[in-house]
Amino acid sequence: MRFSAPNRALAVITLAAFTASLAAATFAAPGDASVTIKNFDFHPMAISVPVGATVTWKNLDGEPHTVTSTGGAFRSEALDEDDTYSFRFTKPGVYKYLCTIHPRMVATVTVK
Repeated sequence: MRFSAPNRALAVITLAAFTASLAAATFAAPGDASVTIKNFDFHPMAISVPVGATVTWKNLDGEPHTVTSTGGAFRSEALDEDDTYSFRFTKPGVYKYLCTIHPRMVATVTVK
């Protein structure tokens, strides 16, 4: 297919814009999971993911919360409202975690 010079320039610009948007996109890997923090609880409180999965927590409360493994595998900073924290699980096991600001908030990630 042959393009005239103006159409060729338009095709290059369109391809460049598509490539840039594709590069900016984030794709979740199979098995990745999300946990929301709302009403002073983790939702869901127990999840199961495969080895290599990334779990992302998002705080929907107006109060800060942390995501802290009781075994020391991961620890977030205090997350303000709408902040997120992600962790990639590279080893199988059961990972219990809590909010260190509100220790009654507990949950579990099982990695198989």
